[in-house]
Amino acid sequence: MRIKTLLSAIVIFVTGLVSTPSVSAQYYEIANRLPQLLSPALSGSGRYKGFIEAGYDRTLGKYNADFFEFNTSQGYSYASWFYMGVGLGVDVISAHHDNQWGTGWESNSGFNTNHSSTKTAVMMPLFTDFRATLGSPTSTSFFIDLKLGCSFLLSKKYIEIGNGYLTNQQYFYLRPSIGLRIPTNKNNPRQAFDIGINYKLLTSNYWSSWTRSITLNSLGVSVGFEW
Repeated sequence: MRIKTLLSAIVIFVTGLVSTPSVSAQYYEIANRLPQLLSPALSGSGRYKGFIEAGYDRTLGKYNADFFEFNTSQGYSYASWFYMGVGLGVDVISAHHDNQWGTGWESNSGFNTNHSSTKTAVMMPLFTDFRATLGSPTSTSFFIDLKLGCSFLLSKKYIEIGNGYLTNQQYFYLRPSIGLRIPTNKNNPRQAFDIGINYKLLTSNYWSSWTRSITLNSLGVSVGFEW
C-alpha cells in the first residue's frame, strides 16, 4: 500500500506539470501547491524535515557540460518512509565547444550572432521534492528521490555548447536519484548522511545552423545531510 500510495501521488503531480504549456506554468503550478505542503504543519499530521545536498553531473552525448550543484529541500515527513517538500538550488554549468562551433551561422539571418554569450553560467532550479526510504530509519537503508520543476538561467547571455547556443531563460527540470541513507545519531535517527547517484534532464531551445531544440541528459553523484 505504501508503494501504491507513493506512485499515485507522483503520477498525479507529474501529470499536472507535464500537461502545462510552458515552464512559467510549471512554476505557477509548484507555487500553487505550497499550501498543500504546509497543511501538515498546521494540522499536526506531519513533521518538519530538511535536506542540503552538493553534487557533480556530467552530460551525456555530444553536448558536453559539467554541472556543479548545491540545493536544499524543506518539507514534511508524512510517514516514517515518505517525505514531500519544496526546494531550490544553485547549479554552475561549464559548457564545452566542439570543433564545429560557430561555423555557418552568419548565413542564417534568423539568428542574432551579436547576442552576448558565455561558456560558464549559473542556473537556479526550483522544484517539488518526493522521497521514499526503503528500510528502517535507524539503520543504513536505500532511498529513492524525485525532484521535479523548472530551472532559471540567472543571466541574459546565451550558453555556448556543442556547435551552438542554449537560448532559454527557463528550463524544464527533472532529477531522480537513488542511494544510501546512513544515520549519524543513534539518539536522533532523523539525522543522516546521504550518498546518491543522480540523473538530470533539462530541455532547451537551441540555435545552430540546423538544430532548434535539444534535451540535456546528465549523470552524476551527490552527498547530502538530512535532519
